[in-house]
Amino acid sequence: MPTGRRACLTSYDQRLCMGSETASDSPSIATRTIQKVRVRILPFVIVLYIIAYIDRTNIAFAALTMNQELGISSEQFGLVSGIFFFGYFIFEIPSNLLLHRIGARVWIARILITWGALAALTGVVQGVHQLYAMRFLLGVAEAGYFPGIILYLTYWFPEREQARAAALVIMGAPVTIILGAPISGLILDHVHWLGLHSWRWLLILEGLPAILCGVLTFYLLPDRPGQARFLKADEKEWIQAELAREAQQKLEHCRGSAVRALTSARVWRLAGIYFGLMIGVYTLIFWSPQLVRSLSLRYSNSEVGLLVAIPFLTAIIGMVFVSSSSDLRGERRYHVAVPAITAGIAFLLLGATNSPFSSLVLLSLAAIGVESSLGPFWALPNQFLTGYSAAAGIALINSLGNLGGFVGPYVVGAITSRTGDLHWGLALAGIALFLSAMLVLLLPSATRRPPQPVLQFRAESAKVGHSHKSAHRRSPLRRPPASY
Repeated sequence: MPTGRRACLTSYDQRLCMGSETASDSPSIATRTIQKVRVRILPFVIVLYIIAYIDRTNIAFAALTMNQELGISSEQFGLVSGIFFFGYFIFEIPSNLLLHRIGARVWIARILITWGALAALTGVVQGVHQLYAMRFLLGVAEAGYFPGIILYLTYWFPEREQARAAALVIMGAPVTIILGAPISGLILDHVHWLGLHSWRWLLILEGLPAILCGVLTFYLLPDRPGQARFLKADEKEWIQAELAREAQQKLEHCRGSAVRALTSARVWRLAGIYFGLMIGVYTLIFWSPQLVRSLSLRYSNSEVGLLVAIPFLTAIIGMVFVSSSSDLRGERRYHVAVPAITAGIAFLLLGATNSPFSSLVLLSLAAIGVESSLGPFWALPNQFLTGYSAAAGIALINSLGNLGGFVGPYVVGAITSRTGDLHWGLALAGIALFLSAMLVLLLPSATRRPPQPVLQFRAESAKVGHSHKSAHRRSPLRRPPASY
């Protein structure tokens, strides 16, 4: 029996003897603890993710005026958008291992402050080559942030809660577009201070919040449940025992280290799936402003921002529904594949219409599909990775997969430069999503549902009590069932 679990059961029995807690109280401990963690941890992490996404993607709106001033072609802009992910790729795995070793509070604060400074400095570049360099360095600075957040969630949430928790964080991406697109459009139209062009102010102003949030992170973000002042002693004990039990189950099925995770065929397959998903995600994010602008030259930058926000607003509804359904059923593969196929069809059909209304409907379906697949996807590696293997495996999946964030925007830009038609590039994103869906469906099905021992406690206790009544009469301690 794992040490953490033995300690928990012993302490539990002692409290039963003293009459401080009964078995019927256990479900309330689980519910109360998870609710507190959701309220205290998730909102802050979501805000950080929104800021990260703003600094990663605001170049898409800056391009509406920046490209003309700096003489940037469609192909060059694709490279500007995607080169960020090379820096991200190179440093992501060591960054995530350092986060697991040093602690999330210090390391995430460091990431935020350095990327905020570089994001703001991007606003003073004088040519496309300086822009390449700053975008690469921004990727280096932000490396490890997203996989670090996914790893951080595994420190707080049992497996059955992780798809929903991940989806709520990832929901920061469409929220970024919903809030950031109109604000970016307004800055482009109205902010021309000190004789600087508005796209420069866009990058400078939207880089500063990351620095402020880095300082707040250092003081407000607890590393682990044991350090959480907002949890009571019994709540800390419950969540630590629950996570320790899940970690032990994973180790019994696959005793892995960081090296073994990096050489796991299953991890590399997930990286391939994520690669295709990221082609769809970043093609949508980096090219949707220019796609909307192409529908009518009469649209102002502010109007483009408002229209781009619509698909991502609908995506939030889809993300909540799909992730909740995935957690409820304990099923991941189809909850990734079906949204990916939906988005792939939408990308292919975008080339068949020039109607603003039809284009917005298809963009909405594409946004719902690509964003809804991400929450269930990030529950897949957590089914078999834990500890340093989780830190390394999640980082590898994200770093390799995020190269799709380079391939998608760059290839779309190259195709657009050669054909003069954006829709052929969008079709490529659709094909990538179909391939990802096929790879997901070829994954082996989970051998078990996400464990729910505490929620089943009352029913199991009744069953044990009925079948072993005499044993209970003889025992001075009434232990909870072994699955606790």
